[in-house]
Amino acid sequence: MADGYDALILLSFGGPERPEDVMPFLETVVRGRPIPRERLLAVAEHYLHFGGVSPINEQNRALIVALRDELAEHGPVLPIYWGNRNWHPFLVDTLREMRRDGVTRALGLFTSAYASYSGCRQYLENIDRARAELGEGAPEVHKLRAFYDHPGFVEPMAERVTDALERVPAAERDRARLVYTAHSIPLAMARSSRYVAQVEETRRLVSERVGRSSSDLVWQSRSGGPEVPWLEPDVLDHLRALAQEGVRNVVLAPIGFISDHMEVVYDLDTQALALANELGIALVRAGTVGTHPRFVAMLRELVQERVSGGPRLALGRLPMMPDVCAPDCCPGRPPRREGRRE
Repeated sequence: MADGYDALILLSFGGPERPEDVMPFLETVVRGRPIPRERLLAVAEHYLHFGGVSPINEQNRALIVALRDELAEHGPVLPIYWGNRNWHPFLVDTLREMRRDGVTRALGLFTSAYASYSGCRQYLENIDRARAELGEGAPEVHKLRAFYDHPGFVEPMAERVTDALERVPAAERDRARLVYTAHSIPLAMARSSRYVAQVEETRRLVSERVGRSSSDLVWQSRSGGPEVPWLEPDVLDHLRALAQEGVRNVVLAPIGFISDHMEVVYDLDTQALALANELGIALVRAGTVGTHPRFVAMLRELVQERVSGGPRLALGRLPMMPDVCAPDCCPGRPPRREGRRE
């Protein structure tokens, strides 16, 4: 046990791993909300385009392996578990396993760099419900702080963007438009959290490191009815506007995500790329941090600062995120959504 903590659990969205999982998974995502069947079938086609397998699961497995090796080498040595919100391994099942293993108090790593309802508060609610379902002896889970401004996130993201810029022909590189993307959320949800300010800060910090004084921030993967206002502009609409301006080279940098899951490989690598080709735009997509060694080391540093008082590293101008979220942090459920993916 490392100063009161005896495990680490990675909490994520979840995703199907075979075609027959796709509809049950989507029905779990929208459970309790009157989403039309035809909407679910449309979203299911995104997964079936990739054989019914979500990339997020294998990416989470790879991250766990890398982090386990990192902790084994540098400490603290903690067992790592994995629980999902919407598909196997479900969080409640993982907490049950942890209880059987004698875990009483764990640190929680959420697969989102930013504070929002979906990326933070909802996971806390998931934990509370799972613990209530388990009852006596259910392990406590204390989340690690959001890491949008940690050098271990900013620096490898800047490296990914630099690599992408270098794939633009040298003669066009200075004129290439750098466009950052993050998941859109309802405006009401954005106003009640620090999500937009944090994404903007990450964009500024990454841009400084790649030597870019100007860039665009757009939003992607919107779901829900048109009557509910969401963050804009949408990435596809922005590409159309850039084409009207005469822009011919674009680098998309998905700073809103830590791995190349479905909302990256479909919404950007499939939809956005197809539109860019149609518009005559040469599109290069920057990688996400994934299992970059500096990012994995950062996760270890977040653990160390909680268990042994390691240095609390952060860049930028915004207040550092606290270890414990305030009771009113990122409040309220968002409006009903239609088959939101990872």
